Formats: sequence, C-alpha cells, structure tokens
Amino acid sequence: MSANASPTGQPPTATTDPVKNDAVKDSAFLKACRREPVPYTPVWFMRQAGRSLPEYRKVREGIGMLDSCMRPDLVTEITLQPVRRHHVDAAIYFSDIVVPLKAIGVDLDIRPGIGPVVEQPVRTRADLARLRDLTPEDVSYVTEAIGMLTRELGSTPLIGFAGAPFTLASYLVEGGPSRTYENAKAMMYGDPALWADLLDRLADITAAFLDVQIRAGASAVQLFDSWAGALAPADYRRSVLPASAKVFRAVADHGVPRIHFGVGTGELLKLMGEAGADVVGVDWRVPMDEAARRVGPGKALQGNLDPTVLFAGSDAVEAKTQEVLDSAAGLEGHIFNLGHGVMPSTDPDALTRLTEYVHTRTAR
Repeated sequence: MSANASPTGQPPTATTDPVKNDAVKDSAFLKACRREPVPYTPVWFMRQAGRSLPEYRKVREGIGMLDSCMRPDLVTEITLQPVRRHHVDAAIYFSDIVVPLKAIGVDLDIRPGIGPVVEQPVRTRADLARLRDLTPEDVSYVTEAIGMLTRELGSTPLIGFAGAPFTLASYLVEGGPSRTYENAKAMMYGDPALWADLLDRLADITAAFLDVQIRAGASAVQLFDSWAGALAPADYRRSVLPASAKVFRAVADHGVPRIHFGVGTGELLKLMGEAGADVVGVDWRVPMDEAARRVGPGKALQGNLDPTVLFAGSDAVEAKTQEVLDSAAGLEGHIFNLGHGVMPSTDPDALTRLTEYVHTRTAR
C-alpha cells in the first residue's frame, strides 16, 4: 500500500477540517494535540475504561474480553464510564490491540491473568500468508459503536487506537506475552526479510483499523507500541520504525492528531517522534522537560505520572503530580496522563481527584 493510499483501497478523505463538531474541535484535548493555547491542561488516562471501575466489572460479568469488544452497546457503555465518573477530557475507545487480528481470522483468545494467546504462532512465510487484509466489514461493530459514542459524548473527543506493528508481531511470533521476546528477536535478526514483510503486513492491517475508526468519528488516534522498549535504538530504527511510519502516513490525510506511545522507550523517544506522530507519549521514567529535549521541537507530549503513585495517598499524589506539571510547564503542548495504564486495583476516586487537581492547578 502506498503512503498516500487509503487502507481500504479507496482515495483517502483528505480534509483540513476532519472534526465536524465545533465543540470537539475546540476542546482542550485537541488544542493541546495541536500545540495551541489551552484553558487548562487536559487529562485522560490509559486503561481508564477498565478494570479499576466497579461499574466496568459489573457490565463485563460473564462476558469474555473479545466478545465485549464486539458488542457496540457494551463498548459504548464502557467507553463512557470514565468520562461520567472522572470528568476526563477525552474518551478512549474500548477495545484491545489484538481485535483486528481476531477480525481477520487469527485463532487467538484473551485469557484472564495471561493476556492474548495465539493458537498457531507466526514463525514462517507460510504462516505470514495467513494474515489477510482487514476490511471495514470485518469490524462493522467498530463503526456502529463509534457512531453511538460520538452521539453520546457531545463535546468530549473520542480517541481511537491500535497496536503498533512491532507489538502485534511480538504477540504473533511469541504466541502470547513474553518478557524476553526471544522468538520475535530471533526472526528480526535471523530472517530480516521475513520480519520486514511481517511488519509491513501488520502496518497495512493497523492502518486499515485506524482508518475505520477515524471515518466513523474518532477525532484522534493513538498507536500503542507497548513492547518497543525491549529494542535498542539501532534495531528500532532499522527494523521497526519503517512500519510504524507507514501507519502514520496512511492516516495522515484525515488530519486528526496521531499519538505514539511505548513503555520503557526513553532511549527511543526521538525515533518514535520521527515515525510521524503529532504527540509522543512518555512513560514515567523520563521527566517531561528531558523528554521534550529528546523528542525535539514540533511535537506535543503526553504523560507521565507513575501509575503506582495513585496507591500512595492524596498528599503524595498531589506532590508527584505537581512535579510532572512543573516539568511540563514550558512545553508547547502537554496532555496529562499516566506513564502507563491504570492498574486494576487503583481506587477510582483517586483518579477523579487527580483529574480535578490537574484542571485546578493549571487553569489559565
């Protein structure tokens, strides 16, 4: 797929005004993404729609994760829950990074306490041939759910998302979660041609999935490269960056902000910015001002409170939050977030108080 072609094979919808709702377009979140002046620092949390909320656990009772992701009514309810409770400045579409793989027929399941498990890992070129293109019809429930959500959210932006090619490849090659990525790295080093073709195929699938979300009404997208921190910078530049850049190019014509995030990626921040995102997510290991120096000019930043701080009590949360805000004070665009996802046993009230604290302390 060429850089300027739509993942669906149709001409891209080029527009300078992709967000039709003026209140959404003028939201603090989208203004920060565009590095424009904001009335306060906007806040949202990765995994905000999830296991820390009792209302989430209640609606998910007896329903598997992948089944939950394919039910528009359930997706809508779960996505809205943290907006209602925490008054965050953006919703993130409730899904999982392996949903597009499931949609094209990969035999996988998300097992409680383990994560995604792939029945037949991708280890050979014949295995690669099983990964077909993703079409909008494969994920029609996504289009339906986002239509429902944008009607309910009003002036609150909706963030679409997808897993980045490297992280998806890691799950596919390993067959499930891994701490060492020995099989994925063995392919990357030992059969670089197969590795490049695998990531290129996943870039097309990922771009198609994001394209569906944007066309349905998502006003920003985030590419999660959760496991990219396992790579040395030279390996990332050579073996991963081209595929991530392809994803960002493929959706560039829509004009919505594109966010790029990974865990343990302090040494990769400049390269992740070079991949083409408008906003670079920062985990808790690098202060925001130092992250800005590493990324370079022309990018907004997102982050980066350590999620475990939320277990330390209000005084500690406020002190550590203020450190993040002070470090980000000189940035042209800053979106407050955690340095990774909300942990399941987090007190939801701590997130509500944190959102209010950031809004109050940064009010212009």
